[in-house]
Amino acid sequence: MPKAATRQKPEAKKTKASANGNGRPADNAAAKSGGIDLAQIELEKSEYLQRKASQLESIKRTDKKLLREMLYQMVLGRIFEEKCAEVYRMGKIGGFCHLYIGQEAIGVGSMMALKPTDMMITSYRDHVQAMIKGLSPESVMAELYGKAGGCVGGKGGSMHMFSKEHEFYGGHGIVGGQIGVGMGMSFAAKYKGTDQVTLCFFGEAAVNQGIFHESLNMAQLWKLPCIFICENNQYGMGTSQARAMSSRSIAKKADAFEMANEFVDGMDVMAVRDATIRAIERARRDGSPTLLEVRAYRYMGHSMSDPGNYRTREEIARYQERDPIVLFKDSLKEAKVLTDKDFEKIHNEAVEAVQRAVQFADESPFPDESALLTDVYA
Repeated sequence: MPKAATRQKPEAKKTKASANGNGRPADNAAAKSGGIDLAQIELEKSEYLQRKASQLESIKRTDKKLLREMLYQMVLGRIFEEKCAEVYRMGKIGGFCHLYIGQEAIGVGSMMALKPTDMMITSYRDHVQAMIKGLSPESVMAELYGKAGGCVGGKGGSMHMFSKEHEFYGGHGIVGGQIGVGMGMSFAAKYKGTDQVTLCFFGEAAVNQGIFHESLNMAQLWKLPCIFICENNQYGMGTSQARAMSSRSIAKKADAFEMANEFVDGMDVMAVRDATIRAIERARRDGSPTLLEVRAYRYMGHSMSDPGNYRTREEIARYQERDPIVLFKDSLKEAKVLTDKDFEKIHNEAVEAVQRAVQFADESPFPDESALLTDVYA
């Protein structure tokens, strides 16, 4: 795993996150040792055990072949992003590069509940989501390299993946800009009667944009089959959510529009899947939209250029103890769905897939100069 961005000094203010997504300042009288809040650690251990128990119940209801594919996609996403960090430092990827490490359960849990014909749109942290939707690792890596073999011919780069064939509509660099577009996509589906649902992903910082509120209002007013998924990784660039929002609960913001909403543990792929299935059923039944707040944690900085000096190593380590891939593997093993040999095979398959992607990107040519102005609209 790439070295996570950290800082040495702990923040003076800590926040406790409860299972329903609410939060409060840590009790100053809580037992502490060496700057570590022991009460917080015990709370997190308790929540981990509760989450594992509920995950096992969900696993029992799910097809074993699908469970294996879900784990493979999570492992592939992790290894792919680790390789991106490596080749970025080598200068093979230019511009901004935002990694998905730590958030894999959100993309896999939600998107693998879709039909292939369903649509999705996301922000600039889009490499892993593009692969889950069906784009090949080769086409995604080549796009990161700016090569002609990329999914948009090397013109989109890290932040602007796209594939009409796979109903994957970006990759958008403007914070919150995709939310209105996602709402419009769901309007088009309802207007044409296609029975498609739209997943619209965004980070928690985008919730402070006006387009978020306007889009939720219109989606609920017009009964549009749109599932708004807030990937709450708890930091908008370098600013913690606790410093930027008066209310810790993003899901409850949908109450203002009388929209269905739910808080989900984004470190649990099965919890994300179950919540998304409920939202999809609601959307297909009567067009009702849903807001899901899926809280996870990104291990890296906001982008590859972010040293992450606003976080402590202790904070990152606490979340890594609840790593979504480790949690899922442990649950699959306990449920006797997969063995250690199965895990090794899945890991090796993912490593080989990433190696093929890098080789393809290295060997793919850069776009020809004649393509400079093609696909450019004004």
